[in-house]
Amino acid sequence: MKAISYSGYGDADVLEYGERPDPKVGPDTVLVKVRAAAVNPVDRQARQGNLDAALDAVFPVIPGWDVSGVVVQPGVAVEEFSVGDEVIGYVREDFLSRGTFAEYVAAPVRTLARKPLRLSFEEAAGLPLAGLTAYQVLHRSLRIRDGDTVLVHAAAGGVGSLAVQIARHAGCRVIGTASAHNHDHLRQLGAEPVEYGDGLADRLRALAPDGIDAAFDTVGGEALRVSAETLAPDGRLTSIVDSEVFSYGGKYAFVRPDAKDLAHLAELAERGIVSVHVDRVFPLEQAAQAHRLNAEGRTRGKIVVTVDWES
Repeated sequence: MKAISYSGYGDADVLEYGERPDPKVGPDTVLVKVRAAAVNPVDRQARQGNLDAALDAVFPVIPGWDVSGVVVQPGVAVEEFSVGDEVIGYVREDFLSRGTFAEYVAAPVRTLARKPLRLSFEEAAGLPLAGLTAYQVLHRSLRIRDGDTVLVHAAAGGVGSLAVQIARHAGCRVIGTASAHNHDHLRQLGAEPVEYGDGLADRLRALAPDGIDAAFDTVGGEALRVSAETLAPDGRLTSIVDSEVFSYGGKYAFVRPDAKDLAHLAELAERGIVSVHVDRVFPLEQAAQAHRLNAEGRTRGKIVVTVDWES
């Protein structure tokens, strides 16, 4: 099969397009014909070796954890899916090697759910990792409640935009930080936008004089500090990027594959409660360019790579 891979840690230049062995299909996995795979900031962290303390790399590594595609072969123990089923997945294992930037991926059943019919393959590929991160942080870590005022940083990004929609569905008021050119987009999602930069704490206090009930940090550094400063007396704080959150009495979260959670997200998407904005689409062979664009950190929604099965 054709795939993107890297044989050592480094910048986007280490990504190579070429032939790789077809995946083996284990008893509890299904072979997925990849239609689209989304790019996430964690892909860059993995490629640069920043996850080496937690995840062994079996080189060459095929990057990517998000996927949408079609089942072409279920494992012998698989009863949940059949040939032809359209699926989405957050295909993370406990090591780096068999990713989704390829024509095929062998995905453990625990990482998959049925694809929402109303989403394109490109949109659906952007739902699993970002959606699961948003859902698990909001409902498991921050334990949001109806009526909470929720602060979401980088609210126009992949995780942030889904967090806004999930929190709004839960009955929360949402304040989202974003650049000025994304403010109208955030209003359409149901958030109250606020500008980044100097004076952020004052702007947040003006919007929420009684404090923030739940703050979702996706940026770290100054954004984390400001979040802690503007919490209500019983406010909760979680970061997905900065372990300094512990010094503020908050929690650090890392998304985990969960088929039940993913199926719930797919249902929300099917009902039109959450949507995925695709900012740019690249063919698989241009995955390095997609990685570079993602590293700039100015994306609205998701960057996606696709496999061309027509040629």
